[in-house]
Amino acid sequence: MDFGAVLQTNPPSARTVQLAKLAEAHGFSHVWTFDSHLLWQEPYVIYSRILAETSKIIVGPMVTNPATRDWTVTASAYATLNEMYGNRTICGIGRGDSAVRTTNGAPTTLKTLRESIHVIRELANSRPVAYNGATVQFPWSRGSSLDVWVAAYGPLALKLAGEVGDGFILQMADLDVAEWMIDSVRTAASNAGRDPLAIKFCVAAPAYIGEDWDHMRNQCRWFGGMVGNHVADIVAKYGADSAVPKALTDYIKDREGYDYNQHGKAGNEHAAFVPDEIVDRFCLLGTARDHIEKLEALKDLGVDQFAGYLQHDNKEETMRVYGETVIPALTDAITAKK
Repeated sequence: MDFGAVLQTNPPSARTVQLAKLAEAHGFSHVWTFDSHLLWQEPYVIYSRILAETSKIIVGPMVTNPATRDWTVTASAYATLNEMYGNRTICGIGRGDSAVRTTNGAPTTLKTLRESIHVIRELANSRPVAYNGATVQFPWSRGSSLDVWVAAYGPLALKLAGEVGDGFILQMADLDVAEWMIDSVRTAASNAGRDPLAIKFCVAAPAYIGEDWDHMRNQCRWFGGMVGNHVADIVAKYGADSAVPKALTDYIKDREGYDYNQHGKAGNEHAAFVPDEIVDRFCLLGTARDHIEKLEALKDLGVDQFAGYLQHDNKEETMRVYGETVIPALTDAITAKK
């Protein structure tokens, strides 16, 4: 299993770079960031600095969207970073949340998302693509490589992920929901004539190493509020009695609203409706052994990467314990002599 660290690009930018370097030092393979240009600093600029000061780490957004940038601009950023630093980028993409809602916009349609994935991937892989009635290609790009991983929750979005995604991002660590979503994506891939086992699966959720459960829960309760935005969209579209697991939809019944000024922040006021049970199900909390047990269960479901959100007060210690204990426990051992 691979491991990623999910960061916000809060100022100072040097702090984000420092945490990314620490993630690499502790054995993480990926550094992901939020991509919400009004709330935080521009991630693609910071990616360049991270890549310059690391040697192996792969960077990308969790997640970008098709609305806030022209798709060719997004592809150009990846192709340029790949030329500079040797194909160490990845694209997580979804319909859009905070980046579009804070500017009074709305998530894109799935049709738009599908089209954007194709354009971004073709161009960022140094290939020509049809765009706005013309065939376009970066004349300066040679050998660029980019995988596009789709973030999804609802049935139709999961179907899209299976049909066109190089990977699937599930932003929660609930085992029951993960099993249902992974099966949905694999079924869609198979129905589209793709190899369902070729799609990479990433579970992303807050990870907090500690023993004070009340404190850990309060530091990570924001995540249930963030996920609730997407769940509310699903309920509005499909109804409360859809095929979506009740473990995902029932908890938002007491949700009253959402303040994007507190998006992704520990201790925010709009996540009070999220019960402790949901925090425990959606996140990874507790001792190293607690984390390892849940990660082993996720691995058994077919999860290829766990990306830990570090929007809490224990970033460095959590990464240290992951590097020294958790990651080695989830890594296949090789003996020096048999």
